Amino acid sequence: MAGEPKQGGVAVACTDEQTQLGEGVRWDDRRSELLRVDILAGRVYRDRVLDGGALASVRVYQLPWTVGMIAPIEGDGGWLLGAGRGFVYLAPDGAYRQIAEVSPAATRMNDGASDPQGRFWGGTLADDHHAGGGAVYRLDQDGRTEQVLDGMTIPNGVGWSPDGRTMYLVDSGPRVVHAYAFDAERGAISAGRILITVAEDVGSPDGMTVDADGDLWVAIYGGGQVQRYSPEGVLREVFTVPARQSTCCALAGPGLHRLYVTTATENWTDEQRRADPAAGLVYRLDTDATGRPAAPFRPASAWWAEFTR
Repeated sequence: MAGEPKQGGVAVACTDEQTQLGEGVRWDDRRSELLRVDILAGRVYRDRVLDGGALASVRVYQLPWTVGMIAPIEGDGGWLLGAGRGFVYLAPDGAYRQIAEVSPAATRMNDGASDPQGRFWGGTLADDHHAGGGAVYRLDQDGRTEQVLDGMTIPNGVGWSPDGRTMYLVDSGPRVVHAYAFDAERGAISAGRILITVAEDVGSPDGMTVDADGDLWVAIYGGGQVQRYSPEGVLREVFTVPARQSTCCALAGPGLHRLYVTTATENWTDEQRRADPAAGLVYRLDTDATGRPAAPFRPASAWWAEFTR
């Protein structure tokens, strides 16, 4: 039937460790490494991409908080994390330091990314996931923070159109992807509208990435798939992932053509994990798209020098 989305390929596993809540996958082009986290375990993973797309571990960091998101830092070898209830600096040697705590008790950082100008945006959710308990915070280049949105449920994937004029933001609770007009100079959003709604029987939109042509690639939690949408919100292609809790995706590796997908075993027992060894792994699949590296956080030099000394 005309208008039906194309059926893409089936993703192939490229790790064997079952994460609790694998998330936050990003391509760090400073070191040509794939970054990802396990939110509930408080772990950060660095991986090399081998020929053929397999992953080889570079290092795993253990943090004392949940860790929802990660971004490279311009002019610094480390990374910015959304961890616990705020923003944290992680150094290559594993040392860490809290930058700011922004969200109230009984919440945690969930997902986020840097905008093209180098500000960092992080979404939070309530521990019990109740409607309206989520918010979005912005960390500016000078270290100041601001709450930008409230009243959300599970703020998730965030990304920007290639021209930088539109910011996309997932709210997994109501299963929608918002599109906002983005003011690059002020780091402000306006004119919000719902671009995509995912049917309840399909799953919930989760982490996402925007490719170089402006298509949105959205992991579908509970649906075992990644959906590819046009900038107008039209479903173009569906890829199958052999793990129902598909959580996040990024185009990565040489040429940025291969899609890596994190998955989870959230709230599962050890018995359930043993019964479904395909769950909680990282998957990969080849695409005809070209991605974009993770935009770095770009701290102001004077503030960053003072913070890191």
